[in-house]
Amino acid sequence: MSEEQRDRTVEEHRAAVLDGLRPTPAADLDPAEALGLVLAEPVASRVDVPAFDNAAMDGYALHAADLDGPRDLRVVDDVPAGRVPAAAVAPGHAVRVMTGAPVPEGTAAVVPVERTDGGERRVRVHAPPAPGAHVRRRAEDVAAGAVVLAPGAVVTPPVVGLLHAVGRTAVRVHRRPRVVVLSTGAELAPAGAALAPGRIHDANGPMLLAAAREAGADAVLGPVVPDRPGAVRAALEPHLADADLVVTSAGVSAGAHDVVKADLAGAGVVFTRVAMQPGRPQGCGRLGERGVPVVTLPGNPVSALVSWHLFARPAVRRLLGLPDALGPVRRAVLAAPLVSPPGRRQYVRAVVAPAAEGPPAAHPGSHLLGALARSDGLVVVPEDVTALPEGAVVDVLLVRDDAS
Repeated sequence: MSEEQRDRTVEEHRAAVLDGLRPTPAADLDPAEALGLVLAEPVASRVDVPAFDNAAMDGYALHAADLDGPRDLRVVDDVPAGRVPAAAVAPGHAVRVMTGAPVPEGTAAVVPVERTDGGERRVRVHAPPAPGAHVRRRAEDVAAGAVVLAPGAVVTPPVVGLLHAVGRTAVRVHRRPRVVVLSTGAELAPAGAALAPGRIHDANGPMLLAAAREAGADAVLGPVVPDRPGAVRAALEPHLADADLVVTSAGVSAGAHDVVKADLAGAGVVFTRVAMQPGRPQGCGRLGERGVPVVTLPGNPVSALVSWHLFARPAVRRLLGLPDALGPVRRAVLAAPLVSPPGRRQYVRAVVAPAAEGPPAAHPGSHLLGALARSDGLVVVPEDVTALPEGAVVDVLLVRDDAS
């Protein structure tokens, strides 16, 4: 069998989709606006963190001479957070301090208020602290000039806090990729529209739009493309100047009205078959002068979403600068038997339920969008396996963030 006739493996098609993809250009964003994005350069601190010696607890700052046993001390100052102490602390004296307040010069430790009588003019220290206790020293966390984040780090809520703590009001990250989603098919109508005979509501477009946004893309949904020659190219033309990725669904097989294949086969997109089920017909390539990456998915909703997870989502992640791995894989026990066609890798949508003992159970689904909406994983059946009994241990590719 020739290379052209042989079905691609899943890995071969994923490699073709990802070939030449690079992270998007970098942009400077407010740290909070960069949430979920990937740093394009190292971040160095502009300040010491903490910027000064401060109290880690509400209590009293003590001199080293007063740490050897219980004693009564004179309280000479009261320092809330945000106020600078008036003078150094001396032997026989204490300074009341609040959490985060600067400690006076000469402070050897802070005794928590719970270990005192809480006095305001004089304080009885019942259990003196160890030297250095409850004092956060200047630059203890980060020194000015130190690199605190490397390129490739993901901006998370703690990272946003760190960026502000080290004085950064902007951070250079790979911007969100601009993804254009197109559905094709004369039978499609928008949700809410009255359905004439033979028409159905478009589920693929909104589903893939949501999947692209969930993956971190700045995604837009184009109009439904009719089954008319030239319609796909016409719908894409306005987006080719600034899109980072185009994802289409339907029209990629060998039917007489498969307009995606008819329009794009001679324009830089290669259509092929992949040894998998569902989702055997696939395509990918580049369009236009900018060489915009294109991933063409099948039209069946289950095939489209399975193909999204295997091919398009890794492309979005690579554009973001993230690892293009498929996602976590969990071992599970089949709750029902499965059959699979020889020579194709099957991906069976399933609900993964935790077990009291041993691995979780995978309950395979057999219907379309109803089962798809309830699924949180795909049971992976290898190409050389045609049947699996109930109780077999299988790999499950998790496809929902809350499923891991």
